[in-house]
Amino acid sequence: MNYGFIIDNRKCIGCHACTVACKAEHDVPIGVNRTWVKYIEKGEVPNTRRLFSVMRCNHCEDAPCVDICPTTALFHREDGIVDFDGRRCIGCKSCMQACPYDALYIDPETETAAKCNYCAHRVDISLEPACVNVCPVHAIVSGDMDNPQSEISQLLAREQVTARKAEKGTRPRLFYINGDEASLNPIATERSGSYMWSSQLSGVGHFAKYAEARVAEADPAELLSQLTGKNDGRENWVGGEEGEPDKVLVPGDGDSGKMLRKAMEVVKEKARRVYDSPDKGVLWGTDVTAYIWTKAISSGAFLVLFLALVSGLTAVSERTQWAGVAVGLIFLGLTTIFLVKDLDQPLRFAYVLLRPQWKSWLVRGGYAITLYGGFLVLWAAAKWLEWRTIETVALWSAAILAVVTAVYTAFLFAQAKGRDFWQSPALVLHMLAHAVVAGTSAFAILSAFFESGEDWVSFLRAVFYVGIIFNLFDLFSEIVTTHSGEDAKKTVQIITSGRFRTGFWIGVVLIGNILPLALVWLGGQWLLSVAGALSLIGIYVNEHIWVRAPQLIPLS
Repeated sequence: MNYGFIIDNRKCIGCHACTVACKAEHDVPIGVNRTWVKYIEKGEVPNTRRLFSVMRCNHCEDAPCVDICPTTALFHREDGIVDFDGRRCIGCKSCMQACPYDALYIDPETETAAKCNYCAHRVDISLEPACVNVCPVHAIVSGDMDNPQSEISQLLAREQVTARKAEKGTRPRLFYINGDEASLNPIATERSGSYMWSSQLSGVGHFAKYAEARVAEADPAELLSQLTGKNDGRENWVGGEEGEPDKVLVPGDGDSGKMLRKAMEVVKEKARRVYDSPDKGVLWGTDVTAYIWTKAISSGAFLVLFLALVSGLTAVSERTQWAGVAVGLIFLGLTTIFLVKDLDQPLRFAYVLLRPQWKSWLVRGGYAITLYGGFLVLWAAAKWLEWRTIETVALWSAAILAVVTAVYTAFLFAQAKGRDFWQSPALVLHMLAHAVVAGTSAFAILSAFFESGEDWVSFLRAVFYVGIIFNLFDLFSEIVTTHSGEDAKKTVQIITSGRFRTGFWIGVVLIGNILPLALVWLGGQWLLSVAGALSLIGIYVNEHIWVRAPQLIPLS
């Protein structure tokens, strides 16, 4: 069995019967939907048309929500249905970040994740899903796609179908007949703010509005150059003299002409969304930012201490070593607090360790944090009791686990396939650089309160130089590297010239990197401490932007 859906947009009348039937069948609370109908309007009165697209879980063959779920609350059934068990859910919201289709939500009553489960309880007794049963025009078709006698299999064989975000590699099992790009692509339409249901769309979709404003302001020739990167000489000016209002650029037959015609068609249609699902808001907020920041300080402090101990570049006093242990454990404890606090089911946090799904980097990270803390305590105990062999083993083990603790979040973000910007391979180096700079900053601040020796201060300055320079290089590589997806490109625009531009250029680049680098170069123990404080501020702002900005891009 290989169950799937087909939405026949030739028939859909946008009646919302599927939405209502789904809510009734599963007792879905107000404000969230397992299935919903998205409305798109094109053109201008009187030449307008409205398109309807039913949105829901795609029951992907390679479902990223299943891979990222730390407790197997989401799982594949043998018949291909992606089902869920709310009793296992810890409310970490990772599945919502991983889903490219915005299909999951947190139930406001149970505080656990939920989504369309293909009405598995009905399928088990040979009934169709409720939405299929209630559709008045038979626009929703379900069934076994591997059965050549089934209606869905026959439709797939003879009709041209499209799927949402097939480039994500999820192999979705939801297909559309006559699927329109303006409806299926969430950044292809602007947010409308003047219709009956617009209050629920706060924060959803803004790329097309920005693009349309740019088109309205742009000079046609300049627009052509921006769209194509060249002019192949096949465009023709028709009308008055150059610069006159009635002068019109007519696309030619070349590549740039084709692209220009396509752009004109999109603008002419003026596609806009007029009904959509309620906005879910930012899923990972300040708690996630804070836990990444405290985790960087904890792991970085021990890594800097480890580097000093094994390299022999400087003598490390006993007081400094114990200070490093204290910083590592205190900020590791804060990391755990923020992690648990972010869960919608915090009392189930132990499920990550006791009911693990090993593909999830949330599970691997949870074990890394636990073992790192354990070996850090073991190293301190062995040091206190002078168990030299155990001290050496614990030192190296804690260092390895500190690296894993520092960088595992990058792999967790990579599993969140719904957010293109987080797929950057440079994110691992980003996390490691922040850990080293954060650890050095912590020791730099501590050096202002007790005498650490000139060699130790010089060592910190050297590590600071290398860490900040590497961090700047990695920071701009993430920004200027060519991103394949439009979502990632839009995120970069939001960071560098949009909503977060002040925080990025002032908070991250200037306060977090340039000023600390200058203060370290000027020398002096107090200036080093100030540089450390500024770096920690910059790292926090950086993580805040990196966590928040990609979540502003709509997924449906």
